[in-house]
Amino acid sequence: MNVPLLDLQAQYVSLRDDLRTAVERVMSSQRFVLGDEVRELENTLAAYCETKHAVGCASGSDALLLALMALDVKAGDEVITTPFSFFATAACVARLGARPIFVDIDPATYNLDPSRVADAITPRTKVIMPVHLYGQCTSMDPLLELAKRRGIPVVEDAAQAIGATDNGRRAGSMGVIGCFSFYPTKNLGGAGDGGIVTTSDDDLAARLRRLRAHGGSTEYQHEEIGINSRLDELQAAVLRVKFPRLDRWSDERARKAEFYTELLDNANLSFPLTTPQVRPDGRHIFHQYVIRVPGNRDALMDHLKTCGVGSKVYYPIPLHRQECFSYLGYKEGDFPQSESAARETVALPAYPELTDEQQVYVVESIKSFRPKN
Repeated sequence: MNVPLLDLQAQYVSLRDDLRTAVERVMSSQRFVLGDEVRELENTLAAYCETKHAVGCASGSDALLLALMALDVKAGDEVITTPFSFFATAACVARLGARPIFVDIDPATYNLDPSRVADAITPRTKVIMPVHLYGQCTSMDPLLELAKRRGIPVVEDAAQAIGATDNGRRAGSMGVIGCFSFYPTKNLGGAGDGGIVTTSDDDLAARLRRLRAHGGSTEYQHEEIGINSRLDELQAAVLRVKFPRLDRWSDERARKAEFYTELLDNANLSFPLTTPQVRPDGRHIFHQYVIRVPGNRDALMDHLKTCGVGSKVYYPIPLHRQECFSYLGYKEGDFPQSESAARETVALPAYPELTDEQQVYVVESIKSFRPKN
């Protein structure tokens, strides 16, 4: 049996006719930038994320960049975030001349550990930016309380967490700004790059709309220097077709995760393996189902490959160990939980169309692995 890490073709088959109709609607209109499709999607996602505003942009990476620009992050400022995340989390900070200040993760959830953040705050701290990794929110209450007490805005990197909740609050609604990605592999994925920024602050929303369009309130009137980061009408049309299925898809992902955990807990494995921990006070949308295999992760991945099972490491090199961030002065051992997670975690196939039979095969393949050490 062949079980890919992700099968986008399976999703497309069920949506083909609706997607073609949506694309043809845009082609017939010949309006491709910031038209009705984008406006309708923004209204829909603002309501879904329980915020007053949603501002479409060209990618999840740009969503992060725009958020920091709107909060006036500049050279010499510091932004506290996690080293265990996709590259864009820290890159957007560096692009503005600011300094990423890394804080280690909670080893159970892989999210920023709120208990470590206070020690990282300095007079130069401009923003705290947690990442809701793999589809589960960071524990936000202690972070929000600290941020409020110290007068520091919180930006949520919710690229992987649309629809996730923390104590009943939607991802993207808890900080002053939330940032989302519509990369094709996301729970709500487009047909290319795309992103959106959410906020309930009217002034920030107005500024975000200017910043995504070269900093201008009109085509030829520019109050500040922005960037060109507008969500395409074609992408918005595709996302509008997919959005009504989002919660069902995320619920299916959660069901697949429960089934994996049940199978693995009863697998009587010959080596240690840890299944994902789900916080009881939130909704985990399982953008990824990530297990932990101390000492044997890479060998297990090789074994799964021979069995026809896809797997992937998110993320093999923590951000503080990336060559481009060497100037920050971090070294191996500075963030032991992030470094351990990078060595030991691996994602298994997890998507709504995955069958029970395929999941059983994945776990049987894991059971047949025999470590050499």
